[in-house]
Amino acid sequence: MITQKTKYALKSLMTLGALEKGAALTIEEVSQRSGAPKRFLEHILLDLRKAGYLGARRGRAGGYFLIREPSKVSLGELLQQIDGPIAPLPCLSRRSYRRCEDCDDEETCQLRRVFGEIFWSYLLLIESLTLQDLLRDPVAAGKALGEPGAARNAAPDEIAGE
Repeated sequence: MITQKTKYALKSLMTLGALEKGAALTIEEVSQRSGAPKRFLEHILLDLRKAGYLGARRGRAGGYFLIREPSKVSLGELLQQIDGPIAPLPCLSRRSYRRCEDCDDEETCQLRRVFGEIFWSYLLLIESLTLQDLLRDPVAAGKALGEPGAARNAAPDEIAGE
């Protein structure tokens, strides 16, 4: 499950990614367009800037703007940047590996085996998606972000698979 902070970050990136090249938005404008509260956005946009996703410009035409092409912004990388490790078990994390305290043998651990298979499938999918995918399909984007009403626009077989 993604956190609210991640949802706000994704909505903000989608808002900025939809702008014409060179255009920038103030925090207030990003807040209004994305629906994310301004008080959370200040920290989120600063973190995204430090991580190299956004640039900022001062002055009358100032604000935040996307510095990476939307097709180069990996959703998997972004999730890890904002929320930290996304592995269901610490022993499955590539960047923050830790041995499980109660595990005697990782090689024969059934939890690690089953959750590892699920997690690697999830990683393949999430790391193949980019911000461009969210910008390309508004219905899928809304569904991915858990927006109300998005399921109403989806095909019935898509809803059953949730």
